[in-house]
Amino acid sequence: MKQLFLLILVVLVHFGIHSQESISLVSWNIRDFGKSKNSAELEQMAEIVRDADILAIQEVVAGYGGAQAVAKLSDILNRKGAQWDYVISDPTNSSKYVTERYAFIWKTKHIKIKNRGALIKDLAKLVDREPFCLDFYMDGEKVTVLNFHSRPHDKNPEAEIAAISAYLAKNDSHHPIILAGDFNVDENEAVFNEIKGIGFKSAISNQPTTLKHACDGHNYLNYPIDNIFYRGVRKEKGSVIDFVKVCENLEDSRKLSDHLPVHLEFQIDK
Repeated sequence: MKQLFLLILVVLVHFGIHSQESISLVSWNIRDFGKSKNSAELEQMAEIVRDADILAIQEVVAGYGGAQAVAKLSDILNRKGAQWDYVISDPTNSSKYVTERYAFIWKTKHIKIKNRGALIKDLAKLVDREPFCLDFYMDGEKVTVLNFHSRPHDKNPEAEIAAISAYLAKNDSHHPIILAGDFNVDENEAVFNEIKGIGFKSAISNQPTTLKHACDGHNYLNYPIDNIFYRGVRKEKGSVIDFVKVCENLEDSRKLSDHLPVHLEFQIDK
């Protein structure tokens, strides 16, 4: 009887651990993500993000080449030991030289979707590139992820952050929500107080995420403007993925992007 009890306990512990596996979300502004990226560069990107469960990409080219680059990256990831799927947003409701697409790529083993996501139309007139929203389902639990790329730092991205914060406050939800992207504003700035006031926390703080054009001594990092804000999940780890590592790699690294990916490892609060 004692042996049977121990066996049942081991099984319960095993399934308990399985159900509490962490999810890894990576958000990355991949500069000019389209036909300018060759196969070798896409292979490097795949190596950088292969351990993630969900990848949110900003700055996908709206015209020819953007969707193809996402498909190629997904195909390369599929050859690295896990099955991935992807969705690409419509072009944002923006002027010709501002419009972009967003993309999500994710591992399908434990993560499902029920639709292909949508741009948030309610924000189309308030921001230059309205966020792309997609619901992910993990062990039956829904996690909504918003993917966003703000306007440049000298064109008042604070107004866009305020508009998104107001939207999230107005459309409050009881399930987990994650806002990931390039905000062009440091998360320590006062404009983020509203979103923090409704329960959101940042994956990283005081961590530069952009790359300089040239190395300053041993420093190649610039501004802390990319982040992941989350509510309703429990952070296990928040970090950047530094694929540069040393100054000698800076020039080649900038061919991939001028931003580092931001990483959030989390569990769903139940």
